[in-house]
Amino acid sequence: MPEASFPVDVVNGVPVVTAPEEIDVTNAGRLRSVLIEASASGSATLVVDMSRTQFCDSAGLNVLVRAHQRAEALGGQVRLVIATTDVRRIVTVTGIDSVIPSFPSLAQALAPARRSIVWQPASACAPPSPDPLAAG
Repeated sequence: MPEASFPVDVVNGVPVVTAPEEIDVTNAGRLRSVLIEASASGSATLVVDMSRTQFCDSAGLNVLVRAHQRAEALGGQVRLVIATTDVRRIVTVTGIDSVIPSFPSLAQALAPARRSIVWQPASACAPPSPDPLAAG
C-alpha cells in the first residue's frame, strides 16, 4: 500500500485534515502526528474529513479519540466527517459517536455550534398565578 497522505487545509480558521481511504496500524502514527501538528495552529477545534475513508481500524480510532481528548482539554473538539456506511458503523458500534461529534458533510462539520434550546412548557414561562388558598 502506498504511503497515505493527510493533507491539511485551514477553512475559516479551522484546520481540516483529509484522511485517506484506509486508516490502519500502518498509517495511524502518521495521522497522530498530523493531528498534533494541525492542532498547534491555534484553533482548539479540528475537523477530520473522513468522507473518502472506507476503512478505519482500532489504531485509527484510538488516534481520533486521543486527539479529541487533547482538543477538549484546550476547550475545543475534534469533529469527524463520515460519509460511508462502513466507517459510520464502526464509529457507532464502538460508541465513539457518543464522544466525538460526526457530520455527513464538511460544510456541516464547519458550521458553528448552535446553542442548545431548552424546551419549557408554556406554563413555566407565564407569571405565577395568585394562590387561591392564600386569600382569606
